[in-house]
Amino acid sequence: MSRLSTMESFYRFYKGRQVTRCVMAGVAMMVLVASSYSPAPRSVNPVWGKGELRVVTLEGPTTYTKGTRGTEGLEFRLAQAFARQQGLALYIYPVASPALMRAELAAGRADIAAAQLTADASWAAVGDAAAVYDHVPQLVVYRRGEEPPSAQDLGSLQLLVRADSPQEAMLRRLKIRVYPKLAWTAVSPHAVDPVQDIQNGAGDYAVVDANEYAYARHLYPDVVPAFSLPEPRPVQWVVRHTDPDLYAAVNTFIAGAQQSGLLGALLMPPPQDRRVLAYEDTRQFHHDLDARLPQYRAWFEEASEQTGIDWRLLAAIGYQESKWDPEAQSPMGASGMMMLTSNTADSLGVEDRSDARENILAGARYFQEVRAKVPAHIPEPDRTWLAIAAYNVGYGHVEDARRLAQMRGKNPDSWQDVRDQLPLLADETWYDRLKHGFARGTEPAQFVDHIQRFLKLLEWQPGNVTKVPPASTNPDATWVGRPAA
Repeated sequence: MSRLSTMESFYRFYKGRQVTRCVMAGVAMMVLVASSYSPAPRSVNPVWGKGELRVVTLEGPTTYTKGTRGTEGLEFRLAQAFARQQGLALYIYPVASPALMRAELAAGRADIAAAQLTADASWAAVGDAAAVYDHVPQLVVYRRGEEPPSAQDLGSLQLLVRADSPQEAMLRRLKIRVYPKLAWTAVSPHAVDPVQDIQNGAGDYAVVDANEYAYARHLYPDVVPAFSLPEPRPVQWVVRHTDPDLYAAVNTFIAGAQQSGLLGALLMPPPQDRRVLAYEDTRQFHHDLDARLPQYRAWFEEASEQTGIDWRLLAAIGYQESKWDPEAQSPMGASGMMMLTSNTADSLGVEDRSDARENILAGARYFQEVRAKVPAHIPEPDRTWLAIAAYNVGYGHVEDARRLAQMRGKNPDSWQDVRDQLPLLADETWYDRLKHGFARGTEPAQFVDHIQRFLKLLEWQPGNVTKVPPASTNPDATWVGRPAA
């Protein structure tokens, strides 16, 4: 089975079997909400008066992340689609916990809280729960190699769950209704991810959203699902009390997006996030992430400051080239952290290719030089992927592949179209017609694939987010201007 079809099967298993039930439940919930709740007309500085929608969220792959390709995440995609429909500019920013999200709504600094929320009494004091837009299965996970628990064991398991989370609220309901002996440990919202505790052997079982697990299994390859809790978790936005017009607009948007199919498209992670990584590769990467990267991260960050290239992208290139080993050697004579050839090293003034700092800084400068050769009109991230391929095989061969794409009616500015042509550089039928001749074109294609995967793993690592209410200059925020009229 292909990687893509495997991932699609994963989502069908956890989400597809609930589509009919979830859509019907979502529509029913919207009807119920619309008929049973009428916020008092308390509009104070509504968003249309400002022309700007302010959304507070939490950092994470399923909500909001700022990667090398820009801002990503489900809540960002949803908020961007809503703001665009309403003709509003969007300002979206992360804080460190649900408690801080509530504080932002209460203070009027945010109009909407959006972070895969299930609204409970703690949210009712600061906002109004909008229509449910998804139902997410809740998985009990355990460490690979241990005896898998079953649903019948739930009442006797000691579970880890993040404090002040929807998962903890669900466990409270299950304890009251079904499992009076159910027990769990609530870890601080600022502490290590409970799933990471299972990976590290600090706990036996944890509860996690199925869509979060779709990302977490790449970060924590030794954690596997055992079973689902009896019911999925509804997710929704919370709209501040003082704008009933915004509340109504959100519900209308959710209903329309469900009917048009837009919501289903937005809920599905991008194709690059659905790739299944080999277990052994992922496990080795995480070992090296802890054992090797801390020694060299400062130099990748220094190289980033010098070149303007995201340090995580440079680190991903370095990992693919050498597994972060400054003594690495290739059969073709390249060596060091960024696998510099002697000619490249000489041109960059490198005296000792085994010196990790010198090699990293030079490799970053070389990548910068290669990237400058790629036509500036090519949009991101395609321009970066073409540059990475050129780092591996040489810019001339990448230009040959672009020419092949054009000859065959494809887009020479699209990385995917150019990637499809690269293997033809080893086919005599084609390379005799090209300026730079033969090349093992499959290698740069795979080189970029691997770097994309390592880059995503680096981007998904838990990071430090804003701990105080952010100003408009908050570097963790994303501003999307008003759509053109």
